[in-house]
Amino acid sequence: MLREKLNKGKLLVAEPSIFTDASFGRSVILLTEHNENGSVGFIINKPSIYTINDLIPEIKSNHIVYNGGPVSDDNLYFIHRIPDLIPNSVAIDKTIYWAGDFETVKKLLENNLIKEDEIRFFLGYTGWDSNQLDEEIEAVSWIVKENNYKNVLQVMPNSFWRDELIKSGGHYNLWINAPENPNLN
Repeated sequence: MLREKLNKGKLLVAEPSIFTDASFGRSVILLTEHNENGSVGFIINKPSIYTINDLIPEIKSNHIVYNGGPVSDDNLYFIHRIPDLIPNSVAIDKTIYWAGDFETVKKLLENNLIKEDEIRFFLGYTGWDSNQLDEEIEAVSWIVKENNYKNVLQVMPNSFWRDELIKSGGHYNLWINAPENPNLN
């Protein structure tokens, strides 16, 4: 049953119960792949302190780089909305893609032809082995939601998790104003 519910393009919203998890507390993940071999996604609401220029000095761009997850966090990844400009893009759904030809991306950035709301860069990704994500959802670590955003790259990262909890309603309303570390309250 979970396999039907989970598929690429869905959002995974961290349950308040995992507040203390350094990587995933208050995270919203865009699931980019989900099949019998496992799952891959990117945390889309945690900006890092870096820009693309900080990581690749020859690219004069101030696009923010996000913390995508704890796996391969020394590698750069990206999702975008411009498959017509970036060859070899992989569809997540009808509006968002991941990967593609990075040399083309570099040229587009150097010529200021990619807007902030068209691409998002990540250090690292989130990954799960076969059935691991299903088990975490059954253990109530994640809320699975449809990605109903026309452009998920335009959401405000600092309030995205909270906004998704508000939409979920019910007992989540208790958590929307909780401090990041409830032990400090």
